[in-house]
Amino acid sequence: MKLIELAKELNVSVEAIKQFIQDFDLELGVCISTNFEVKKDFEKFARENIEFLRSYEKDLEKTKTLEQIAETINQPKEKVEKAIKESNPNIFDNGFFKSSISSYGIDNKLGGNYQFVYDYFGHKTSLQHRDFIGYRDLFFYISNILEPFLNPQQIKDWGINKPAGIILYGPPGSGKIFWANKIAEIIGYKFKEVKKHYLGTSFVDGNKTDFNDFLSTIMKEDKVLMFLEDFDEIMMARKAEKDIASCNLETQEVILHYIGKFEQEKLLMVGSANTVSEIDEEILAPGRFDVMIPVFPPNLAERSEIILYAMTKDLDEDSLLFKILKHNKADKIPFWHGVSSQMKTFSNTMLIDFTQSLKKRIKNLYQRTRNENLKIDQTILNAALRDSAGKLTEEYLDQIARFLEDVIINNFDQFQYRIQSLKTELDAYKVVEEPRRAIGFHHNGEEDSQG
Repeated sequence: MKLIELAKELNVSVEAIKQFIQDFDLELGVCISTNFEVKKDFEKFARENIEFLRSYEKDLEKTKTLEQIAETINQPKEKVEKAIKESNPNIFDNGFFKSSISSYGIDNKLGGNYQFVYDYFGHKTSLQHRDFIGYRDLFFYISNILEPFLNPQQIKDWGINKPAGIILYGPPGSGKIFWANKIAEIIGYKFKEVKKHYLGTSFVDGNKTDFNDFLSTIMKEDKVLMFLEDFDEIMMARKAEKDIASCNLETQEVILHYIGKFEQEKLLMVGSANTVSEIDEEILAPGRFDVMIPVFPPNLAERSEIILYAMTKDLDEDSLLFKILKHNKADKIPFWHGVSSQMKTFSNTMLIDFTQSLKKRIKNLYQRTRNENLKIDQTILNAALRDSAGKLTEEYLDQIARFLEDVIINNFDQFQYRIQSLKTELDAYKVVEEPRRAIGFHHNGEEDSQG
């Protein structure tokens, strides 16, 4: 059964169910599959707790004051205010909280008794067997964009068409290719990467071929997602002071020529970019690449989970490394919170570098001591941290700053909390004597008052 079918049967909106999963920190894998098939345990919970889900939705839709939330859940006003600021800083000027704030979600964070929710899902799915870690907000945001692929009725009822082109943008190493693959998986399309040598003109078996030929061939196939890296470089706006490679100009022209036919040919093009600020406006016009999805570096909680996942991936329980991790309680997420808090703005790639360095250092220490009970202390953690911080250059931090500027302009409303969190982490690297240019929360063309 699809999520949309279950929602219709229960008379509860899909959006409310998605928000409930996030508020109660439920693992996606125990609730729904990537293509939105509902898992049996979640279906059972939903059917047996229809009234709770309807009450949850009703509360979610209401605008409410701090005092009203505190009264509803019988919690002190000060605690409620702190929990709201930590989980979602959105507030109306008139003192009413946006309807995206759930009284039940706040109560759950403050220790309210919702064991009846968790009783349905048994033991937590191990990190090794999850589809992906964290990023539920991004997953649901992407799923909303892809709704026309999953629910043809959207086109009939609302005239909302499938996007022809999507841009995934974010700093290097944040996982853009992962999300491109995930999009292909969600909509059931075949993933095909456009290699650099497909652009421009080349010779195959003595025959001249170019990107136009390549794209024409792909459009004859059924359900293909074409992934194009360096999209911002290839689709750069023409400027007098910048030379654009002729093959990139040709690629722009070919894509603009064909993009109107992408939807009917069941072709979706996904571009990967570090920034969207320099892409030609013609490319970003409605009906072309007008859907932009920000891919953030992992936050504090996600970093801890990713480190644990990478440290334990493919390990047998009787392996030496797993025994050492278990002895140090490093087979649990809380162990990694300390070092994770020192990894502000780290990319996924930097986290993997950290785990590779740490594994080697633990192995070398074991080979010297032959001690399965060796301690993973701060010294060894700091050494691996130094190794992985090599990519945390001034250039990378500038890319993070530029990404924040992009996301404030293009996706501010959907990711306010992530934006604020990442901005705070970036600010931690500012030098007092030479402050980095402040990033204001302006958007839609407003001027930066601090510029």
